[in-house]
Amino acid sequence: MSELARWDSFYVIVGSAAGALIGLQFVVMTLIADRPPARGAEAGAAFATPTIVHFSVVLFLAALLRAPWDGIAPASLVCGVTGLGGTVYALVTARRMGVQSVYKPDFEDWLFHAALPLMAYAALAASAVAAFSHAHVAMFAMAGVALVLLFTGIHNAWDAVAYHVLVSRRQG
Repeated sequence: MSELARWDSFYVIVGSAAGALIGLQFVVMTLIADRPPARGAEAGAAFATPTIVHFSVVLFLAALLRAPWDGIAPASLVCGVTGLGGTVYALVTARRMGVQSVYKPDFEDWLFHAALPLMAYAALAASAVAAFSHAHVAMFAMAGVALVLLFTGIHNAWDAVAYHVLVSRRQG
């Protein structure tokens, strides 16, 4: 698959970054675990867990698209299923954000924790379908999805650390 081979370096870089960020996220969560807010699991399901999921999906896409496929169909099928699953997960996350009572999300929270991931996963599903007739364009769309999820995860991880260090600790 020459189309996939042209993306080798991109997915090595993005996959490595996602893997490192997953580890860093675990370290950060461990460091702030000594002062969990009341009903923290409720907020964690809405804000912390999705960040790990997004980083994991980027790592998965990097591995998936570096695999030695014989054709575009199997990779597209797995990307499509991942995109559909991610779309459902993003909707569940948005629901969790709305019903948790630990923190009142503002516009930026809705954008980075709900809207951008939802659009990224939907774009992944759509690009998987488009790959059958427009592989070159679909590969750029999949790369864009990986970057959106990676940078969204970075933003969300930083936002969580800033909240716990600058807001939550001062309230305690």
